[in-house]
Amino acid sequence: MAKKPAGFILRPRLRVERGKEIALGPGKVELLRHIAATGSIADAAARMEMSYMRAWKLVKTMEACFRQPLVKARRGGSARGGATLTKAGTVVLKLYLEMDTACVRETRRQWERLRRHLRH
Repeated sequence: MAKKPAGFILRPRLRVERGKEIALGPGKVELLRHIAATGSIADAAARMEMSYMRAWKLVKTMEACFRQPLVKARRGGSARGGATLTKAGTVVLKLYLEMDTACVRETRRQWERLRRHLRH
């Protein structure tokens, strides 16, 4: 039996840019969420199917763009190392998620009108 196709959803893609760099966007937010959940940049990277070096580079980009670090990393490997969000990181993540929700809420009317033009 054929699966019924999934319905359409609206997914905002908010980005905070500084020049050519993306200070914060969906990918970096996902990384922050995984770091908060796992306590590890390596584990967060694995969950996102990216290399540790790529994840570390994203953290370094955020560090260069924000006044305060968003992630506090502790060296030491799997036995003693780890990473957590700083207070600023927690605030930034919360604000981004609030903005994402507000974007969907504020475009609800237009989204309903647009959906009428999509295939069922």
